[in-house]
Amino acid sequence: MIADRKNDHVRLAAEQQRDTGVHSEFDDVSFVHHALAGIDRSAVTLNTSFGGIDWPVPLCVNAMTGGSVETGIINRDLAIAARETGVPIATGSMSAYFADESVADTFSVMRRENPDGFIMANVNATASVEQARRAIDLLRADALQIHLNAIQETVMPEGDRSFSDWGPGIARIVAGVGVPVIVKEVGFGLSRETIRRLGELGVRVADVAGRGGTNFARIENGRREHHDYAFLDGWGQSAAACLLDAQSSNLAVLASGGVRDPLDVVRGLALGASAGGVSGLFLKAVLDGGVPALISLISRWLDQIEALMTALGAATPADLGRCDVLIHGRLRAFCELRGIDIGRLANRSVSVPATSTHLGG
Repeated sequence: MIADRKNDHVRLAAEQQRDTGVHSEFDDVSFVHHALAGIDRSAVTLNTSFGGIDWPVPLCVNAMTGGSVETGIINRDLAIAARETGVPIATGSMSAYFADESVADTFSVMRRENPDGFIMANVNATASVEQARRAIDLLRADALQIHLNAIQETVMPEGDRSFSDWGPGIARIVAGVGVPVIVKEVGFGLSRETIRRLGELGVRVADVAGRGGTNFARIENGRREHHDYAFLDGWGQSAAACLLDAQSSNLAVLASGGVRDPLDVVRGLALGASAGGVSGLFLKAVLDGGVPALISLISRWLDQIEALMTALGAATPADLGRCDVLIHGRLRAFCELRGIDIGRLANRSVSVPATSTHLGG
């Protein structure tokens, strides 16, 4: 039954990638163009550091799948692409492994194919400390993702209905494992109140995983006999909104959820993220064209991210946080309602010292 559900998730997630031309709130973020901001490409590095974690690039293949023969093959292919491009990678939820150890290889194949890469294990918020340790040990994982998915569970016919122990459970895992813990949503976003609470629980990194990417409410509704939760289709905040909402947070944040291209990655970095994550679009690439197609896509993205940083005058991903950005449309209305100072974001280069070699982007 779990294997069938995992296969359903992949099929329905891939179908969602057929949706094109839909407005994203990333489109409500634009850069002020400073024509003399550019620097030399040789001065640009993609290295990023956050919450005790060092990545060679500000991009990862985010949590997707595992738990069946078919999804094990997908994890193998994703791991090979990650190995060849140097991007960090996460497994999907390892709850299937906790229920049935015979599916362990559908997850551990990632480490076998990517022995030196940065790999993140993934568990849900109901996992015990012992289960979290088992997941980490199976993969020799460099970090642990804990996913928050109350809306998905609500729509899932066999989903959880008790959420009150999630916070204390996260605190126990953070204190009980020896690797960095990243708490992420599954596509409905993290508010600043949630991020603040995560900090109180000992978490140092949060992946906002906002609305606009793979929609697990829609996926689970597609598995229901009467498809009677369609009214939740637009639930949550976008990644761009979450990043703006988190401006005052002391936690490192990652940008995933509806990232469509390298410009969205750079937009996310400019809004305060340390890296971006992609799931559905990379899944579609590997399903349609196999490992070579995904390697080509990721390599092109990394090249274009570096090119955009060069033009914007950002020598590091963190430097994008000094670029001037304009907030428009629905995202602007969100900022006004949440008391976010978008005027400051539009004039950040003013604070760059006069001795700087560029205008701040």
